[in-house]
Amino acid sequence: MLTVEEARARLLSQAVALAGSETVPTLQALGRVLARPVVSSIAVPPLDASQMDGYALRAADVPVAPTALAVSQRIAAGHVGAVLAPGTAARIFTGAPLPGGADAIVMQEATRADADAVTINEVPRAGQWIRRAGSDIAIGQQVIGAGERLQAPQLGLASSVGCTELQVLRRVRVALFSTGDELVLPGQPLPPGGIYNSNRTMFGALLQSLGCEVLDLGIVPDNLAATRAAFVQAAAQADLIVTSGGVSVGEEDHVKPAVQAEGALDLWQVAMKPGKPLAFGAVRSVPFIGLPGNPVSSFVTFLLFARPFILARQGAVVREAAALELRADFDLPRADKRREFLRARVNAAGGLDVFANQTSSALVSVAWADGLIDNPAGQTIARGDAVRFLPFASLLN
Repeated sequence: MLTVEEARARLLSQAVALAGSETVPTLQALGRVLARPVVSSIAVPPLDASQMDGYALRAADVPVAPTALAVSQRIAAGHVGAVLAPGTAARIFTGAPLPGGADAIVMQEATRADADAVTINEVPRAGQWIRRAGSDIAIGQQVIGAGERLQAPQLGLASSVGCTELQVLRRVRVALFSTGDELVLPGQPLPPGGIYNSNRTMFGALLQSLGCEVLDLGIVPDNLAATRAAFVQAAAQADLIVTSGGVSVGEEDHVKPAVQAEGALDLWQVAMKPGKPLAFGAVRSVPFIGLPGNPVSSFVTFLLFARPFILARQGAVVREAAALELRADFDLPRADKRREFLRARVNAAGGLDVFANQTSSALVSVAWADGLIDNPAGQTIARGDAVRFLPFASLLN
């Protein structure tokens, strides 16, 4: 069986970034992948500015404390003051431009105001509490690199340098369908032997969160002709095909022969639990990822394999999920021969609890958890041990 790292590397080695880009308003670029770096045409801040509410002055005018100075002007954020007269101070507010001639800010807590004068109760140091022009961003500085997925901080940063539009790579079109005569859409009567299709909703949400355009082809009956037709339809419209279920070797598992008939297929076994079976291939040159049918297995394999493949297909920078070392507040006395991904969540004491039912069909465990414990093969866990925790926050964005 392949290790998780080997399977991921194989997928990423075949993830060719899509060509094509478009220009969208900055306000509509959330989740998109930047095609061209954002380079600032302005300095931020554009002028020397106050970091505090207080008084702008010449440090040389306050050789000792206390010293009284006349207040010659008042400067609010968004307004430019006059050159500061020697021997005076300017009442100034956070973010307001520093007046010419001033070289220090004294915060208001170190002063006492009295009519048109102010008493300075500390000896200032030249340069204190001044935010220099360009100290955050210089003219010509690259502030966001190509390949970055644009989240709220990046969009705010782009706006801070005046960008109203951004050039982004086009969305990945993903065709999605499930196989199985037992599957029923929510809202329909549930017949004997039927189950509601949770994977369709879950995958659709996961793909949308990655900025994909989802082509939902619904549920495909358990027969070879229908499965082949679904793959042909998907390949004609999509940049990637994702399915769940039907990749085993049973008589009613038609995904494998359908893909082989219309393209090429690799079936991998990955040394992990849940989610051992993973299929990868191509249908008429369109990449295909086949995930397990059990909902927890499909969820975990999507996060570990499909997600980085999709990010690479989008042209995004693919980074390892950030892991935390946290304390186990439970015992796992029986080790598994495969690497386990246990559904867990952080408790009020800062340790980790695991969901009691770790079977691959218990989707409630995923909804309950806020991450996965990455436990090596053959490893038991005793209460108090440090374990490797992958928060969903680093796996779902």
